[in-house]
Amino acid sequence: MEGINVSTHPEVPGEPTQTGTAILETATATIQGFGPINKIHQHLCAFHFYGHDMTRQVEAHHFCGHQNEEFRQCLIYDRPDSDGRLIGLEYIVSEELFLTLPDDEKKFWHSHLYEVKSGVLFMPGVPGPIQRQDHEKTVKTYGKVIHFWQVDRGDTLPLGIPQVMMALTRDGQLDQNLAQDVEKRFGVSFDEEREKRAYMEGPAHGIHPLANAGGKGIRTLLREVDCKPIDSVPRVFV
Repeated sequence: MEGINVSTHPEVPGEPTQTGTAILETATATIQGFGPINKIHQHLCAFHFYGHDMTRQVEAHHFCGHQNEEFRQCLIYDRPDSDGRLIGLEYIVSEELFLTLPDDEKKFWHSHLYEVKSGVLFMPGVPGPIQRQDHEKTVKTYGKVIHFWQVDRGDTLPLGIPQVMMALTRDGQLDQNLAQDVEKRFGVSFDEEREKRAYMEGPAHGIHPLANAGGKGIRTLLREVDCKPIDSVPRVFV
């Protein structure tokens, strides 16, 4: 994509895709169904930061599909073209579903209130009035994001353990160089869109105090434990 920051979109090592592989993929594509992928109906662009380090911010392109009116799931890529790397996923739930979660689970979820009302969450290429119809719902929701590929540090493969990501919650957090780069490439203005979304209202009960990691840093760590042997697993005979 023209103008994109190549330092955060490293070249994946490996031999170029061979003609035989491409032909095989074309053949299987005409035979198999792709039900889960075909449910994807929208492209959202936003920014995530690592739950333990707000200085590490990533452009995140969400390709989402609704499971129902209160739950959608998104594949996250570092860029929206055919060379995009699948770097993570996000689950998005309504306020009603979020409130049913156990308290120790709520800390993994972030509110979309600021992202939407500030204009930094947008649908590339979609006219503003159409976008805002969906954002009127999204502004009330919560999301849980896990990233598997740390492209911001130049990793050419998905290394390390998955990390919990968080979203922006107030002015002054977003890296302005990153913001300006995205605005230029996609021809959008966050400030102009902010004004047009001022009427939107967030969760009916306000942002839950346990969401957004309760205002603290959060990080996933790897811990070795004893592996349960097969003999200890109850067996069920039919």
